[in-house]
Amino acid sequence: MVLEHAAQRWGISLTQQGQAIQGRGETSGCSVLLALPLIWMNQTGEVVHALLQSNNLSPSDLLLVYDDLDLPLGALKIKTRGGHGGHNGLRSVLSYLEREDFCRLKVGIGRPLDHEDLAHYVLSPFSPDECGQVDAILPKTVDALECVMAEGIPVALNRFHAPSPSPKLE
Repeated sequence: MVLEHAAQRWGISLTQQGQAIQGRGETSGCSVLLALPLIWMNQTGEVVHALLQSNNLSPSDLLLVYDDLDLPLGALKIKTRGGHGGHNGLRSVLSYLEREDFCRLKVGIGRPLDHEDLAHYVLSPFSPDECGQVDAILPKTVDALECVMAEGIPVALNRFHAPSPSPKLE
């Protein structure tokens, strides 16, 4: 949804090319390649690695956007390195790139309130109430992408990065 919103704002047409929906364009004076892998999430690294190689890009050119269960719905978190945190798509990317120092924009989707299966929760559509929250966060998420590209990661961290939840005292 983030990439579709970015493509719309930046006037980039998305078409299927190989194992990804892709589009090229420009925003904030930066060339952009948007890509949405069309394979299983746990195989995403293969597509990301191939796209970087075929476009003569390095992992330092990558800005990976993905959902995060551990952030509240709509919260944004920017990271420049780290592990997979249990996210199978990120695990795959880290495995294929064989490094962890690339920019990530994590978009919070929250956790299910009951004991719903996590895979089912992640793959299910948002509820009507959640759709309103998602629609409200999409422009801010694209603003964060633009900020990273135009002003750099440190500025984007200060402007968009959600604080870590404080530990609960018992």
